[in-house]
Amino acid sequence: MNGNHLEPLRRRRTCAVRVGASGIGGDNPIRIQSMTNTPTLDTEACVSQIKSIADAGADFVRLTAQGVSHAKNLADIRMRLHEDGYDVPLIADIHFNRAAAMESALHVSKIRINPGNFVDPARTFRKLEYTDEEYASELDRIEKALIPLLDICADHGTALRIGVNHGSLSDRIMSRYGDTPRGMTESAMEFMRVCRRHGFNDVVISVKASNVCIMVETMRMLAAAMDKEGMDYPLHLGVTEAGDGEDGRVKSAVGIGTLLAEGIGDTIRVSLSEDPADEIPVARRLVEHIERMTLKAPAGQRCARKTVPVVVGSDINPKQAEEGYRIVDVSGADALAHGRQALLDEHDQPAILKITYPASMTPDEVTVAAAVDFGSPLLDGLADGVWIVAPSLQEDAAKSLMFTILQSTRRRITKTEFIACPGCGRTLFDLQGVLAEVKAATGHIPGLKIAVMGCIVNGPGEMADADYGYVGAAKGHVSLYRGKECLEMNVPASEAIDRLISILKADGKYIPQPQ
Repeated sequence: MNGNHLEPLRRRRTCAVRVGASGIGGDNPIRIQSMTNTPTLDTEACVSQIKSIADAGADFVRLTAQGVSHAKNLADIRMRLHEDGYDVPLIADIHFNRAAAMESALHVSKIRINPGNFVDPARTFRKLEYTDEEYASELDRIEKALIPLLDICADHGTALRIGVNHGSLSDRIMSRYGDTPRGMTESAMEFMRVCRRHGFNDVVISVKASNVCIMVETMRMLAAAMDKEGMDYPLHLGVTEAGDGEDGRVKSAVGIGTLLAEGIGDTIRVSLSEDPADEIPVARRLVEHIERMTLKAPAGQRCARKTVPVVVGSDINPKQAEEGYRIVDVSGADALAHGRQALLDEHDQPAILKITYPASMTPDEVTVAAAVDFGSPLLDGLADGVWIVAPSLQEDAAKSLMFTILQSTRRRITKTEFIACPGCGRTLFDLQGVLAEVKAATGHIPGLKIAVMGCIVNGPGEMADADYGYVGAAKGHVSLYRGKECLEMNVPASEAIDRLISILKADGKYIPQPQ
């Protein structure tokens, strides 16, 4: 035994932050939120979509406010909602524009700012050199820029989310800490320290990435760093650019569920490249699965074996699994805790994690539950194979789910990976339609990572984890990337997929579609 033991599942203790009439953290339930993808200046469209999201069960709704005019229109949107009997708290999402942040703080319950671009300029991937004195001066500049916003928020009872994105770390942070979990953690901590020094505590923190492994590692590191400095701000969880369909649901459930099962997290968003209201039932199933757990998943990691994890029912049959592997067979609400405990036991024989789900669970419920139960041990290198038994899933569906979980945890890559944002008011094209077209053209190329991004806010940054990118550049135009490098700018949307295929062919990456 590794000395691990099972403990009652309880959330990491955080302070309570008021957001409108609701609260995050403390004794409040896990809050669920989503974000509109309608233009913020289109009041009718925003009001209609917010109602749809609220009716689906969201606790909060976020809107982009890229300019002062958008920020001012938040007041009209809020008034229209109140007139129609909706009091769901609104959150403004800010990138680059401090004036828009100041204006938004007057009209909404919470604003989100990104440390990567609130004071620092947009990233250019340049290596910057600072002396310790120069770096301290940069931190002083950040503090002076943040104080006026904190004052406005304090005067109007507006909460603040400090929201770090892996895809938009500043050149300053990247140059000192690298494109790493430590860099993401420090980016958040810099802003938290300013808030604490000035007595502003209505703060929520998030650090997000499209790579589930990075997201989980960073949130664990951030929670530890906050504990070390005596900070107890609530934490918001999400896997950004998760995509759609089974891929998006599994990615989100693996990342968010792993952390919730460890007691980390007070509010969540499942980001899907679909109608925003579609996110809420998935998030609800995820929270309900966590709430059924009574035991905390024991901590611990071991080095993954050199072999690729097997899928029972595809790579090997049940008899072969039972003859060649140690079967860790668990089920029930605490399958994750018991499975991790057994897998942490020292043993020479490779282990397959087998979980049986009751026939009463729907396919959607099994998808979320399995992503949590298998995702956590796979992320930490504990399992050498997976075996899902679920009467509600057809055989092919069960196999697909197991391969998707393995891909989401980066333990086994068997298909194209699409990094796609959920869209917002900044999106410059029909994201869902374009994603479907890109998938149809490239979804048969195993191991290729392609990003489909609605705008440039996170686009070039998240492309650091993708091989190629399709990014909204202007109305009706996109830019095409190889990694961080923009190869073609402002390509007409009607030509963009053909041009992307041409780039793949020139790079020797394209595989003809099977006939």
